[in-house]
Amino acid sequence: MKKVFFLLGFVLLLGCQSEEKETPKKPNIVFVFADDLTYTAINALGNNEVQTPNLNRLVKKGTTFTHTYNMGAWNGAVCAASRAMIISGRSVWDVDDFRQGWKENKNFDKTWGKLMEGAGYETYMTGKWHVDAPADSVFQNVVHIRPGMPRDAWSHQGTIPYINKMLKEGKSEEEIRAIGYNRPLNENDTLWTPTNKVFGGFWQDGKHWSEVLKDDALGFIDQTKSSDKPFFMYLAFNAPHDPRQAPQKYLDLYPLENISVPESFLPMYPFKDSIGNGPDLRDEALAPFPRTEYAVKTHIKEYYALITHLDDQIGEILNGLEATGKMDNTYILFTSDHGLAMGRHGLLGKQTQFDHSIRPPFMIVGPDIPANKKVDADIYLQDAMATSLELAGVDKPDYVYFNSVLDLVYGSRTESHYNGIYNGYINFQRMIRKDGFKLMVYPKGNTVLLFDMKNDPEEMNNLSEKQEYQEKIQSLFADLQQLQKELNDPLDLSEIYQKAVTNK
Repeated sequence: MKKVFFLLGFVLLLGCQSEEKETPKKPNIVFVFADDLTYTAINALGNNEVQTPNLNRLVKKGTTFTHTYNMGAWNGAVCAASRAMIISGRSVWDVDDFRQGWKENKNFDKTWGKLMEGAGYETYMTGKWHVDAPADSVFQNVVHIRPGMPRDAWSHQGTIPYINKMLKEGKSEEEIRAIGYNRPLNENDTLWTPTNKVFGGFWQDGKHWSEVLKDDALGFIDQTKSSDKPFFMYLAFNAPHDPRQAPQKYLDLYPLENISVPESFLPMYPFKDSIGNGPDLRDEALAPFPRTEYAVKTHIKEYYALITHLDDQIGEILNGLEATGKMDNTYILFTSDHGLAMGRHGLLGKQTQFDHSIRPPFMIVGPDIPANKKVDADIYLQDAMATSLELAGVDKPDYVYFNSVLDLVYGSRTESHYNGIYNGYINFQRMIRKDGFKLMVYPKGNTVLLFDMKNDPEEMNNLSEKQEYQEKIQSLFADLQQLQKELNDPLDLSEIYQKAVTNK
């Protein structure tokens, strides 16, 4: 009888062990976040001028979303709003209650990092933060918390009023250009250079910040080799945000004669002042007004150099992850907090609603993710949070506005989760992108623009004054106002609707 009970117990024990072995482990999730990387800045996605072999690896190994968007911002630091949304899951005008709660030491348990921690993950963060919540209240392991942008010799004073103050004090234009603004005026204007470490910035403390982040990431990855606990990494590069500083060998990759001027280049954007993009906006003050082809090509050269340097660091991180032997249970998500104009439409920054400024790349790689697949359904970059929650087996909380993209990845869904892509920038600009068209509204200038995105992807031909598109304008305007209600947008567009759409 004892033998029978012993055998029965042994069989049950084996069954339990077998059951444990069959229970799949939660996957590791690595989120890689760039800053100011526009969707056209990756070689594998169509830009033959820029060298990005490691971002190309992600494109080829995984699924790319070709139409990814940021939802907007309440100030010129668009990255701050973008990051608050992705950490909280809240939409642009609803994230404020979370931000206030963070300042009062509340709502930390509802952040991305804490949701992953609650699901059994070891969480890690390094790099750019720029979120109101303390990073160590969101992630368990935190190193090298970086500010919104590298603090070089001029950025903490980087405003046009400061430049005007310098002029009144008798400073010369050469001295002003030496701190990084209004440059370059011509081929001889070399007072500020990307490699001069005296300016600080990415060179602060002697080692380029992108390299420091790579070292941080590899250190944590090495620790995971001896742990069975799933990990969630939030790796936030400051690159390729300005000041666009990179080692000389990366600048040498991009002779100026090989850089093309953007198709939508303009010396001056006609609506720049009414949309808050005049010389007083820091991003726009980096290059001279009016824009010149030489200045724009120089800024693009420095942008590409910093991107390729960033790409090399990402490559080392990918190699480190592969060395763990855990890639068969690891997902990598890559995106940026928004795009960047870099000379298109006479603009440099990200404070507009043209695709170059609101549209970043978005790739996901993992053991069962289709390789070299492109999905053109519209998504928000903040969908990365909800996607990671689904991968981790976490039910999406009700307060999370954004959606997982996995159904689009696997093909069980083909249409966007959203009834139009919305963007709102302070009280200067509103936008809806839907059914292949984009409506942009500039309330301060009583201006409405309409673009056919399928036939005019560079957004160069405004259709708003053509009679045959008036019905489309009114339809999109109605959809935009509906999205405003859903998203608690405080800006009333009824007056401009009457003036610019119905001509009353």
